[in-house]
Amino acid sequence: MSANDQDDYDKLTPEEREIRDKADRQREAEEQAALPYTWKQTLQDVDIVIPVPKGTRARDLAVVIAKKKLSVSLKGKEPIVAGDLCQDIKIEESTWTLEDQASIELHLEKVNKAQWWENVLTHHPKIDTRKIQPENSKLSDLDGETRGMVEKMMYDNQQKQLGKPTSDELKKQEALRKFQLAHPELDFSKAKIS
Repeated sequence: MSANDQDDYDKLTPEEREIRDKADRQREAEEQAALPYTWKQTLQDVDIVIPVPKGTRARDLAVVIAKKKLSVSLKGKEPIVAGDLCQDIKIEESTWTLEDQASIELHLEKVNKAQWWENVLTHHPKIDTRKIQPENSKLSDLDGETRGMVEKMMYDNQQKQLGKPTSDELKKQEALRKFQLAHPELDFSKAKIS
């Protein structure tokens, strides 16, 4: 969506946005259905399924996976899929397999794992990546440091909702209490501590 389109969208009522979103989803679904493959993605990778004639064998295929290009064809025929990838991939971690002699499954590992792809090949229709709803990850999927940070944020949010102090506020209160115990000669009765 261009800046003008976004401005127009922001001016729409919720009902008008719903109508526009529904029309956009319908158009996008039709465009994607017309492609010679289906695809799905996560932030880490892209999986593509390309139907081929039943009985196709691996030796009948010409599959080229490059950092920025993809080509899949039956040997001696026009490519089923060919063109520039919309983003770079890790060649050494990308693979293809022939499933049940009826489809080619490609697994492309993204170089940039923080970006959704708008399309697989640059000349194919784009999807609206702002509307992607990723699957929820489980805390157990996260590394220790990230998991600790998420758990702290969840705890602090719960404490705020209950009107109780957050973990940082509890640390400050504990530090102040220890300081007061270490310095009983000081008068804290009129101190304002934030």
